[in-house]
Amino acid sequence: MEILKRPILTEKASALTEKLNVFTFGVNHKANKIQIKTAIEKLYGVTIVSINTMVVDGKAKSRYTKAGFVSGRSPKYKKAIVTLKAGETIDYYANL
Repeated sequence: MEILKRPILTEKASALTEKLNVFTFGVNHKANKIQIKTAIEKLYGVTIVSINTMVVDGKAKSRYTKAGFVSGRSPKYKKAIVTLKAGETIDYYANL
């Protein structure tokens, strides 16, 4: 099971990184905090102070097409917000 799916690189996540040394990742739905912590520490070689997780509901999407009105939802996903030890940082692009 792949624990970490992708880093979340939004304006809000970047602001948290700059102010509070907090990094955000999209993770597997079945992963728990212990599994997420070990995966990040192993991949990036950092010390984690705390982890908060949440399941983000998908947004309702609709559009009008030639076939008529089509509505649906974007998929929900699990997000982990990771606080690192002071002085440490994660370079997302080092492991490409």
